[in-house]
Amino acid sequence: MDRILFNLAEHTDLGLRLAAILGAQLGDIDSRYFPDGELYQRITTEVQGTEVIIFVDLFHPDMQLFRLLSLGHTLEELGARKRTLVSAYLPYMRQDKRFNPGESITSRHFARHLSQAFDRLITVDPHLHRYSSLDEIYSLEGIVLTAQSVITKHLRQMDDKLLLIGPDEESEQWVGAIARAANIPFQILLKHRSGDYQVEISRPQLEPYLDHRPVLVDDIISSGRTMLRTLEHLESSGLARPLIIGVHGIFAGDAYELLQQKSEVVTCNSIPHSSNRIDLLPIFVESLQ
Repeated sequence: MDRILFNLAEHTDLGLRLAAILGAQLGDIDSRYFPDGELYQRITTEVQGTEVIIFVDLFHPDMQLFRLLSLGHTLEELGARKRTLVSAYLPYMRQDKRFNPGESITSRHFARHLSQAFDRLITVDPHLHRYSSLDEIYSLEGIVLTAQSVITKHLRQMDDKLLLIGPDEESEQWVGAIARAANIPFQILLKHRSGDYQVEISRPQLEPYLDHRPVLVDDIISSGRTMLRTLEHLESSGLARPLIIGVHGIFAGDAYELLQQKSEVVTCNSIPHSSNRIDLLPIFVESLQ
């Protein structure tokens, strides 16, 4: 076979299902730790001249970064023709500016390391805030997929009359695209963040949509405060129980429990979680075929 997939995402079956559909051979790695805690890693699959796909879950990347970088460099040394890193969630995109003197712009540093170890990166809806594209910080080939099509499919299967709500201006472009594809009305709210857990959200205009179910859509749900503030505005509206859809469900602290008290929460399976209901496999297959 001319394609080999190394599945490093042990907590999801996405990588295994992707390999099966692509007809890719599953690669084997012998790894362990020496008594001093250092990593031993040996690729036992022949990779000379092959295209190699590394499927990984990069949520909480710090504990696995060296293992991943070493694998990428070893694949190059063993003659792999192309090294494609596939991670649905791309971390270290938040710190995209030096807000205070002496701060690390970690998004650039993380990008530099991955770019040296791999030829191509495929990811889903990364948090591109001050960057217009991955090319601004990554020197590898960056391919950005979007969950819009699978979220749209999920919404089309629902029987409710829906109103999509984007929690901030950053969400307008892709929330609007989902709404238009699914033929659903939408609103975009204004957000002001004064800290990691301090968020103010403008009130939605609900009068024309009192017979609709509100659907809050965002790319990343971390502290959940943006969604919680929006839910507070909806509580007295008389609308049906809100639905929250997130591409990447980080759910820091008690965010998931608090959101569940006021809404139904559904996420894509980019980060393994009990709320996963929307499968990203189709968009990975399309990009790699």
